[in-house]
Amino acid sequence: MGAPRLLAFDGSLRRGSFNRLLLRHAVEGARRAGAEVTQLLLSEHPMPLFDEDLEREQGMPEGASRFKAALVAHPGFLVACPEYNSSITAALKNAIDWASRAAPGEPALAAFRGKVAVLMAASPGALGGLRGLVTVRSILGNIGVIVLPDQLALGRAHEAFDAEGRLKDERQRAAAEGLGAALARVTSRLAG
Repeated sequence: MGAPRLLAFDGSLRRGSFNRLLLRHAVEGARRAGAEVTQLLLSEHPMPLFDEDLEREQGMPEGASRFKAALVAHPGFLVACPEYNSSITAALKNAIDWASRAAPGEPALAAFRGKVAVLMAASPGALGGLRGLVTVRSILGNIGVIVLPDQLALGRAHEAFDAEGRLKDERQRAAAEGLGAALARVTSRLAG
């Protein structure tokens, strides 16, 4: 059995995303646990707002198609979820909506059903994006993703990282790395 293949992405389009910095620690933990991790930026997969008329007339946009292909190719997802107005970002929800569409002859929800995910969030607010994680967990669970119960909501994110983008607090760093390691272990067990 080979190394578990994980896809790491965040729901932010912002270059200086705190969620992307947090995700790096989870990626390190997953790699130390033996996983092969591919990182993906939603900003490099531009896609219009989901529209069934557009889909019918033009097919799936290239950015959405590439994002979906990456999901299909990986059994596990490390997902960092920024919180906008107590919920999921429009960019992440839109990407999920496009990737949920079945191509002709393809099983429903091929990019999601039976996959495993772990969630994390970072926010300058005191709750650390916790309210948005509830929504992401609900969406992914409803489309067939097994979302691990452990998660991390990092509050006061604007003060949590040093100049190199590393978490200053060792416990927070260990928690983020632990999420990545846990996903690597569970994905590996489910594949075996």
